[in-house]
Amino acid sequence: MGSSWRVLQLADSGFPTGGFAHSGGLEAAVQHGEVRGREGLERFARELLWQVGHGALPALGAAHREPALVAGVDARVETFLTNHVANRASRTQGRAFLDTCARIFPEQVGPLRHAAREAGVRFHHAPLFGAVLRVLEVDLLESQQLLLSLSLRGALSAAVRMGIVGTHESHQLQHQLTPLLDEVLATCGGLGLEALAQTSPLVDLLGSTHDRLYSRLFLS
Repeated sequence: MGSSWRVLQLADSGFPTGGFAHSGGLEAAVQHGEVRGREGLERFARELLWQVGHGALPALGAAHREPALVAGVDARVETFLTNHVANRASRTQGRAFLDTCARIFPEQVGPLRHAAREAGVRFHHAPLFGAVLRVLEVDLLESQQLLLSLSLRGALSAAVRMGIVGTHESHQLQHQLTPLLDEVLATCGGLGLEALAQTSPLVDLLGSTHDRLYSRLFLS
């Protein structure tokens, strides 16, 4: 029961990990005219969730199963993320997540942060997310569900702040995408690290242009 309360705390929008500073490539897609209105946002969200499923859940799972091997998983993700914007965002979010959890749960996460620093990891988000959730005694399924949910919520929150949809509309869309969350989890939840894949090359390409946008609200 304790881990369920912990999941709710980690899912709280007030949990200070800095995730809302990122749009997951949505800002660049909007400025390039690839996302317009609710239909465009739904299409983007679907692509994003499949990308998280194939490009993040395998790393999360590997680190959750063997937290002591997080440095190796982190190195694999560093090689996988060739898009410099996505790579930077992953490292920024991973470091913020680890540092925040180490401050809030020092007994459980403090040793993991020390070991990660000693190993010289790049602090990529997915493997650190998996390792942290493991030491917090959150099971793998809940950890995967949490990452998928946070990824969708982050993109929809960015869409609200960019004026693409309103708050109620974004939550309607989140509800409508629930079957897709289940589908992605069923398809990708058991994938190993060797299955890391880029399933949305256009989204990845658009996201890589983020640093060249004329104006920016987000870091990625």
